[in-house]
Amino acid sequence: MHREIERLVRQQAPWATPAGERVQGWLGELFGRYRREKNLLNGTWLGHPVHPMVTDVPVGAMTIAAILDVTGQERAADIAVATGLAAMTASAATGAADAVDTYGHPRVQATVHATLMIGSFGAYLASLLLRLLGPRWLRPVAVVVSWLGYGAMSAGAYVGGDLTYRSGNQVDRHAWRAAGRKWKALDVTDVPEGRLVRAMLGTEPLVLHREGDTIRAIHATCAHAGGPLDKGTLVDGCVECPWHQSRFRLSDGRVVQGPAVYDQPRYEVRPADGGGFEARRFVEDDEG
Repeated sequence: MHREIERLVRQQAPWATPAGERVQGWLGELFGRYRREKNLLNGTWLGHPVHPMVTDVPVGAMTIAAILDVTGQERAADIAVATGLAAMTASAATGAADAVDTYGHPRVQATVHATLMIGSFGAYLASLLLRLLGPRWLRPVAVVVSWLGYGAMSAGAYVGGDLTYRSGNQVDRHAWRAAGRKWKALDVTDVPEGRLVRAMLGTEPLVLHREGDTIRAIHATCAHAGGPLDKGTLVDGCVECPWHQSRFRLSDGRVVQGPAVYDQPRYEVRPADGGGFEARRFVEDDEG
């Protein structure tokens, strides 16, 4: 079943690529001027994406509305639809902030997802207007239109789930990374002061920065989308990712600018016996 749906998205939605690129360009210009607001919508302040949290509200509200329509509780159903529409507006804003940093097939999925959700919003808005302003005999039509909206919302939720669970959009790139506590040799013999230096700790790429006698290190793979932080730039004690401009403090790996919402793994570095350096993953429980 999933393969057929995925094939349908790939083959029957050629419009999604140019449409996604165009809308992404508009959103990029908008959010480029309002970076703090974008961080708020992404969830950088929360340490968790905001969009999946907000989407639960319209799904729940519209499900309740469908049940209330069937049971004849018209006034309560109308309130549920109005609540769902308000929540869909918030979902659209947070989803747009995430989608502006999406490329390739995930952007196609995001475009199809957004299109289905816009269609659902339009159907529910028409249903609400018919419920509140239309003649009594149009009430059954309003209910049918809301069911069409529910179908579009369900399809959009399916594609949105695929975007997260199969394409990994907004998933922490370090979610399954083991936090080993053994000191291991770094494949670097010198860390020039004031520069970003890439080093391998076994199979893990790190980015190092030396200031005086202190060497700080965080993982070199950006938690947001896997960008190479060692190719980034230094900004006010932070590393800025070259892909989407997320920023992480070198001192503790904390994210200070989105679209990333997750911190970077932090590493301790010390001189090794016989020369060179060794490092290990820093664990919060060890602090102090």
